[in-house]
Amino acid sequence: MKESGADSPDGHAVYVFAVCGAPVQTAVADLPGVAAGTAVRTLPFGELTAVVQTVRAADFADEAWQARLSDTRELERYARAHHHVVTVAAAACPTVPLPLATLYHDEERALSALSGETGRFRAALARTADHSEWGVKVYAAERPPQDAERPVAEVGTAPRGPAEPAGRTRPAPGAGLAYLDRKRGVRARREQQQEEALRMAETVDAEFQRVAAAARRLRPHSPELAGDPRVQVLNATYLVADRRSGELETLTRMLQDSTGAQIELSGPWVPYSFVGEV
Repeated sequence: MKESGADSPDGHAVYVFAVCGAPVQTAVADLPGVAAGTAVRTLPFGELTAVVQTVRAADFADEAWQARLSDTRELERYARAHHHVVTVAAAACPTVPLPLATLYHDEERALSALSGETGRFRAALARTADHSEWGVKVYAAERPPQDAERPVAEVGTAPRGPAEPAGRTRPAPGAGLAYLDRKRGVRARREQQQEEALRMAETVDAEFQRVAAAARRLRPHSPELAGDPRVQVLNATYLVADRRSGELETLTRMLQDSTGAQIELSGPWVPYSFVGEV
């Protein structure tokens, strides 16, 4: 569904933000969108309506877009602008958000491609109507610090002999075996804690799925990439009927109390994760 608009004859392309199940012209009219010069508008096709904007094709040519992807601040600006338009549309009626930088050479091609996906858009709208997406991140419960591993000489030492220089010690008999036992104990505790954390994640996921209409498990963020020292054991998103959204905070508190986990609940969001590949 993505086309490069760089070779558009008039130097412009049609950027598509979302597809809506009802007219949304009043809601999105005059939004700035992702580019200066032209405001966001609607493009009806059949019973559905696309939310679009005319943009400079050169701004989204492969080279320009790759440069933007490498510029974190610029990419964030575009992503926020795209999300803002989608959010405004979704507040007005059921909406299928399209991926960032979905473009067509011209309006005719946009209408042709979108019309060809009418069945999938209708299915996505039916699945997500009156539902929102909620994110749940779970972090392993904090535990008291375990005894740190110590060098062999600290595990057990024998007194210095009269001829041994001050400051030097020799391991006591059996110190090496004690050290190995200690390492095995530390490893066993770590494995036990990891198993407990995974069981806790499964418990939390199962309870949220009881409330949700659908769920997706995502790859947990590593502490290094997230800049967070906590260990994330669950990163999931849930499609929840709006009428049941009030249950989520209560459920989060209950699970925190019963498992000792740190649970972060975020939302409601436009259901990006549940509209399928459109």
